Amino acid sequence: MATVVVQGGQEPEFTITPDPAKLLAASVTVSDILDAVRRTNLIDSPGLMQENHQLYLALVDGQVKDPAQLSQIVIKATPAGIPVRVGDVAAVAPGVKPVYTIVTANGKPAVLLNINRQPDSNTVAVADKVHAEIENIRQSLPPGIQIQPFYDQSQLVTESIKSVRDAILIGLMLASIIMVLFLRDWGASAVAGLVIPVTVLVTFIALKALNQSFNLMTLGGLAAAVGLVIDDAIVVVENITLHRAVGQGRVEAVHSALSEVTTPLIGSTITPIVVFLPLIAIAGVTGVFFRALAITVAVSLLTSLGLALTLTPTLSQFFIRRKNGEAAPSSDLSEKDKLLAAEDAALSGHFRRVIEFYERWLRFALDRPRWIAIFSAVLIVGSFFCYKALGSDLLPAMDEGGFVLDYLTPAGTSLEESNRMLSHIERMLQQVPEIENFSRRTGLELGLAAVTEANRGDFAVKLKDKRSRSVDDITADLRTRIKREEPALDVEFVQVLQDMIGDLSNAPEPIQIKMFSPDATLLSQWAPRIGDAIEKVRGVVDLRNGIENTISGPATIFQVEPTVAARAGFTPEEVAIDASAILEGEPAATPVIAQDIAYTIRVRYPDANRSSLAAMSNTLLNSASGHTATLGTLANITQLPGQTEIRRENLQREVAVTARLEKRDLGSGVAAVQKVVDGLHVPSSIRVIYGGTYAEQQQSFHDLVLVLVLAILLVFLVLLFEFRTLAAPLAILASALLSTSGVFLALLITGITFNIASFMGLIMVIGIVAKNGILLLDADQRFRAAGHSAHDAMIQAGRRRLRPIVMTAMAAVAGMLPLALALGAGSQMLQPLAIAVIGGITISMVLSLIITPAVHFYLSHETSPTKAD
Repeated sequence: MATVVVQGGQEPEFTITPDPAKLLAASVTVSDILDAVRRTNLIDSPGLMQENHQLYLALVDGQVKDPAQLSQIVIKATPAGIPVRVGDVAAVAPGVKPVYTIVTANGKPAVLLNINRQPDSNTVAVADKVHAEIENIRQSLPPGIQIQPFYDQSQLVTESIKSVRDAILIGLMLASIIMVLFLRDWGASAVAGLVIPVTVLVTFIALKALNQSFNLMTLGGLAAAVGLVIDDAIVVVENITLHRAVGQGRVEAVHSALSEVTTPLIGSTITPIVVFLPLIAIAGVTGVFFRALAITVAVSLLTSLGLALTLTPTLSQFFIRRKNGEAAPSSDLSEKDKLLAAEDAALSGHFRRVIEFYERWLRFALDRPRWIAIFSAVLIVGSFFCYKALGSDLLPAMDEGGFVLDYLTPAGTSLEESNRMLSHIERMLQQVPEIENFSRRTGLELGLAAVTEANRGDFAVKLKDKRSRSVDDITADLRTRIKREEPALDVEFVQVLQDMIGDLSNAPEPIQIKMFSPDATLLSQWAPRIGDAIEKVRGVVDLRNGIENTISGPATIFQVEPTVAARAGFTPEEVAIDASAILEGEPAATPVIAQDIAYTIRVRYPDANRSSLAAMSNTLLNSASGHTATLGTLANITQLPGQTEIRRENLQREVAVTARLEKRDLGSGVAAVQKVVDGLHVPSSIRVIYGGTYAEQQQSFHDLVLVLVLAILLVFLVLLFEFRTLAAPLAILASALLSTSGVFLALLITGITFNIASFMGLIMVIGIVAKNGILLLDADQRFRAAGHSAHDAMIQAGRRRLRPIVMTAMAAVAGMLPLALALGAGSQMLQPLAIAVIGGITISMVLSLIITPAVHFYLSHETSPTKAD
């Protein structure tokens, strides 16, 4: 645990309430009382003393323990030697610290405990210990006091863990079904299926060794990798099954299969891993979110590769058997011809028709390059229009099961008036059937702000798990009702994690129009004008024009005239101390220690002396020199209206118009706002910059474009190193890049915006699609090396690799389905990534089997074989 922040309630202390008449009669000042408490209520050590061969610590103790002892403190003595005690001129009693904040829960007075963990601690473990300790405390609480959790981040983590478990089980089940359908062998399916749980276990161990916490992104990355980790095992099992069908023994089949697929497997595993390497250098929200995911996926893929080359072959010797009644190919045939014959013999029913259908289209692609070029051009144009039709955001929309309602009452609104309006809001919240509970802070708020005025704060609202309406629908209805019934209240709705991420990234609002100018008057004129204009844009809500929301409350200045004060026998310091004692009270230098708890001692005049400005002005004060005067005669009292807060960025004066978006994506919303602002023809002396979440999104997209370019370059280098020819990398990257059309189409069909999660999915597609191309072209080179012509080698390679490519693609899609369907808490954060990957992989099953062999054939059919069998 890191910190426990207590908000709300009343803080006990001891109050000394002086009687102005008695102070005057005894010639005692507030400063005298404070000095007497400081001089008396102390404990000090004058030093050490030696006696009887021992060393003693000497202590002087004058500490007071209760109001009675505090009353007995002597302030001074009269000329007659009579002591004047605190109790002679003031009343001493237990009190509470002046309250300028209000905290409620479900409309009742409450105290909020915000418990924060250490950065390297476990959220769930800390939360469990806190709940256990609360249960122990609950048993000793007085009747009528309840303890209730209002927000528990560990619940989201716990639900995310359940989501990962479900994703693993669903992915394992679907992958096994795919294996059975294609191989028609339960033993082979079991061998491949065992890779998933073992990979998950090893990944957990590796993440622990790398000091990675199990958070939303690491767990989500593991769920995303479930469909990918089985790919290598599928290729190995499928190849071993084929060699067993040839008639080879168990050990021989394993050896032959591994010698054939080890090299392409290593290359196809390294390829999707290298696309994550550029993320190491990315900072900001994108780096924080996806660095953990990248590490998780990379560890999972490396683990799956190791298992595919070790555990899978070992298990295959026991579970994969040659089917009874299956005739071995003639021994007169070569090894390659035996494999082809075994492959043809394994084909039957629908899959044979699929092979024949694919072979016809592959021959068509190899013989007619013009049609392939036209098809590729159509995909590129279609991708462009799909991308333009997509909305864009920074983060995916996520239902966290609650929201934060930030509010702002007019500047200078008293705590009582703010409380009246907010009590009305509490009654509104109680009438919403989907709300489970809520808490309210006035004068305090969630976030990094250390100072908050009494006219602002927030509601933390928790929704019921089972409800018919979404968060957006609930907040839209509440916003409309609040604007209608409490128009003076300025509100803003945001979800908890979004609010935290916004604060940490210094981009709390989606729309932030920053205006810079040295002319404050010009800024104060144009900010409201821009605010009024963009408020009419569809989807713009919770607008703040940068002027009305930055005005402080009115101020009262007590201007001390030094000459007048000196003639009256007062110093400005005495006037300041007396004014403080009238208003908020002046705390003493030393507290009262009672039962090991420190209680502040506060000297404060009676309530009647601060009931109004006139009462304060007429309060009679006396000085250390024995003179008397009223506060109004010692200081000129003037009242100032609220002042606009001065904000600067890079030493330049700035005003920011901010707003949020409702039921509209960030990209189109900001584009519409920019169009409206451009139409206002803002003076050239005002520099306009768009910040907020939009600026963070633009920076993140810029970083991800850089990641994409570097990923393509790294994949190209890996392919070039493996094949040692330009034809293969160009052919594989051609289909990989064209597969992004499936990403945009899938996002458009599902209505998901293009955000950093879907962008990350697009980058992953490049690496995943390249895996299939490596398997196909490796087989092509083997057939060429065996003496086949370039045309026949490509046809045979396509037939040979069709089954493993389709199986691995379908397994990857199956593993992504739980995330794509947003099953379980936290899955919405990675839903766009899963949908993007599914779209890209789905179309890649066609492109990897048609575009890759066609492009490679056109570029290399005249070259000689370079790779030996």
